[in-house]
Amino acid sequence: MKKILVVMLALLASLALVAGCGGEKKAVDSGAAEKVVLKIGATPVPHSEILNFIKPTLEKEGVELEIIEFSDYVKPNLALNDKELDANFFQHTPYLEKFAAERNLPLVSLVNVHIEPMGIYSKSVKSLDAIPVGAKVAIPNDPTNGGRALAILESAKLLKLKEGVGISGTAADIVENPKNLNIIEVEAALLPRSLDDVALSVINSNFALEAQLNPVKDSLFSEPKDSPYANIVAIRKGDETRPELQKLVKALTSPEVKKFIEDKYQGAVVPSF
Repeated sequence: MKKILVVMLALLASLALVAGCGGEKKAVDSGAAEKVVLKIGATPVPHSEILNFIKPTLEKEGVELEIIEFSDYVKPNLALNDKELDANFFQHTPYLEKFAAERNLPLVSLVNVHIEPMGIYSKSVKSLDAIPVGAKVAIPNDPTNGGRALAILESAKLLKLKEGVGISGTAADIVENPKNLNIIEVEAALLPRSLDDVALSVINSNFALEAQLNPVKDSLFSEPKDSPYANIVAIRKGDETRPELQKLVKALTSPEVKKFIEDKYQGAVVPSF
């Protein structure tokens, strides 16, 4: 009888230990469940750099930021639409609106973060006055950035566009071209490399920075800092009120991020909040 009692007490102790371990695991699991993973697609510079800067802040808020880098302007929006991402950070509103409209995608802007002034660069020409007749000029091959680049060339008095074309301008809308510039469309990410083959290249600041080009010091002409082309965080329509996305907005528009952008990029990237 005594042996039976000892066995029963040992069995009860084992059950209590198992129950205790189970309770502890449940508490750990419960804590883990409170953390939310937020997947955001971004181009490397400056977007990923800014996102990496706010990672610790979001971690304290229970949001684990997972950054997926892209080198083009198409895949991040397709991945967002396909729910492979929760948001992306690489584009401006005119590009998003045109892309979404053409493909019937329910993508919208969540918040403006910064402006990247587009610039005109050259390896062979030291000033705009020295551009030879018939020079090759590379611009982005996507419609909104291509139109934007042509508008910058017009601001630099290198050509004139048809009245009212705005950002939708194409090479076909050039009405005055005194130096007979040869406009060549190139994928935006490859524009820095095109400098070996063309006289001028109109490059988005993110790709200029990746190529160690400083838009403030190295460009022959730069887009005005009051440019309407603010870079945004894009999301799927209907996700605007998700708590983790609201935490992302708060972190990206903080005084700390503003100072980080101003200190790190020295005018090559300008806060828009």
